[in-house]
Amino acid sequence: MSSITIPVKVNDHPYIRPLNVLRDLSAVADLIELCFSSTMDHDGQRYLSDMRRASHDDSFLSWASHMSETASLPMAGYVWEQDGRIVGNASLIPFRDHGKRVYLIANVATHPEYRRRGIGRSLTECSMKKAGDKNASAVWLHVRDDNPGAIKLYEGLGFQVVASRTNWQAVPDRFLSIPRSDIQIGTRSPRFWSLQQDWLRRLYPDALSWYHAWNFNALRPGLWNWFYLLFVDFNIKQWAAVRNDELLATLTWMPQGGRSEPLYAATGEGSNDEALTQLLIHVRRVLVNHSSLSLDYPAGEMTDAIRSAGFRARRTLLWMCA
Repeated sequence: MSSITIPVKVNDHPYIRPLNVLRDLSAVADLIELCFSSTMDHDGQRYLSDMRRASHDDSFLSWASHMSETASLPMAGYVWEQDGRIVGNASLIPFRDHGKRVYLIANVATHPEYRRRGIGRSLTECSMKKAGDKNASAVWLHVRDDNPGAIKLYEGLGFQVVASRTNWQAVPDRFLSIPRSDIQIGTRSPRFWSLQQDWLRRLYPDALSWYHAWNFNALRPGLWNWFYLLFVDFNIKQWAAVRNDELLATLTWMPQGGRSEPLYAATGEGSNDEALTQLLIHVRRVLVNHSSLSLDYPAGEMTDAIRSAGFRARRTLLWMCA
């Protein structure tokens, strides 16, 4: 972790105190909704609903455990309490990355009436200091690419952009028309696994696997892997776009129980846009039992191909690390 001077001392600050998960969850949920409601999706709304429910009953442990499968308890962070109410928040969530502790700073929010007072910066500094006290190997956060003020703030605190990811979403539609093409769409053949694996490693970097839990070993062909997936009842579907026996792109659906079913595309640096478009349209036609499909992809890559398949960019996040 970078060497950064943290001027804020929690014990000496009149308005900053550690988050109390038994008392503050409802107020923090209200603040997060106030600040981010315009960009919040269904999963975000469910997240807030779970926070509020946890603040009123004994479901907190259940809520926190499914909030992030790799996060440790208890949930920590800091709030800014002024004039008898919580007007600022920064959550601090621990993860493990190859056995090392890393922290994610999330939900950095300031009430609109209290902005431009350095509240977000002070809360972030406190969270960074706490992570440093816990001997974290790195501190992470993500910020929307259309929030230049926050980006500048985090860069001033020593964070650097590691990755830029766009989340695309579309609704299944069995009646979509498929453009005429000589590209063939079918089940991914085992012989394409090696190339597909190389493409996946590039597009879904190991640097972010601690958060996204990307594990593509389940896609590996073989009888033993097939028996394992059958035993754990893990349903995976894979498709390939092929022309003249040459692999152009693959697309994988790995359900995770959320409202937006995740897709994972694999393409080479020189892959044909049309191949990915054909795959995405095909999947929108066949996965009709799901309310929404979601694709996480490096920002700026294959944008025309993804849009041509009817997907819309929901947000682009910059992943930053200090």
